[in-house]
Amino acid sequence: MEIRQYIEADVEAMNAIWNEVVEEGIAFPQEETLDKETGQAFFASQTYCAVAHENGEIVGLYILHPNNIGRCGHICNASYAVSSQCRGRHIGEKLVLDCLAQAKAHGFKVLQFNAVVESNIHARHLYERLGFVQLGTIPGGFRMKDGSYENICPYYHVL
Repeated sequence: MEIRQYIEADVEAMNAIWNEVVEEGIAFPQEETLDKETGQAFFASQTYCAVAHENGEIVGLYILHPNNIGRCGHICNASYAVSSQCRGRHIGEKLVLDCLAQAKAHGFKVLQFNAVVESNIHARHLYERLGFVQLGTIPGGFRMKDGSYENICPYYHVL
């Protein structure tokens, strides 16, 4: 598997993976899915965007961008998506490790996750194994697809 910067030809596959996570309604804050135009604009607007590429297929991706502006502009944020058909193969770990390196290469000092859903134990265990620190818990910070509210756990990693 190779992780590389995305190219425009990847956007259709990236949209499909991103939209799958959005439609699951248990991890990303977004509610609107991407189409060809909105996907191209969304991915192009990121500081850096990469795909996990295996045997001619896009199996995962991440986006990297500032978490804030000005005096807090050195803190970045990222989101990861892996095709449901490819989960459990440590693709997410490879994406996070590449993202940490890219964040540092782009001059960021800290990678922060604002809204890791508390029940997303696989992601939380991965982040903790890779040295991320949980900042606390925000009660009811995430509205699930079914309308219920779940706690979120912000994390950070010094680069």
